Amino acid sequence: MVAITVILAAVIGTFVLGLGDSLEQAPQAQLDAEGGTGEITLSHNGGDALPSADITINVEDASGTTNPFSITGDFSVGDTATASVSANTYTVTVLHDPSQSILLETQVEVQ
Repeated sequence: MVAITVILAAVIGTFVLGLGDSLEQAPQAQLDAEGGTGEITLSHNGGDALPSADITINVEDASGTTNPFSITGDFSVGDTATASVSANTYTVTVLHDPSQSILLETQVEVQ
């Protein structure tokens, strides 16, 4: 009974002191990836700017994961990034590293 009381006090104390809010919120961003002839285009269509240091872009086909995008600075509304790739079907995933959230995950067909 004493152990349960101590555990409950610790959990309640953690939230009262604000330690439970230390996780970073994922930014709100409208992203899109489209395949073209020999390329994938990633577009930022709305929402928060994404610092390039905070995002990881994975492009994966059946053979493995690569990161062909080169983004520097903030990826903001209206920005696009293009990566040259071979013809294939790819899964494009954009991760926000501080919050460990997936901002975009979509399949793209490249001709």
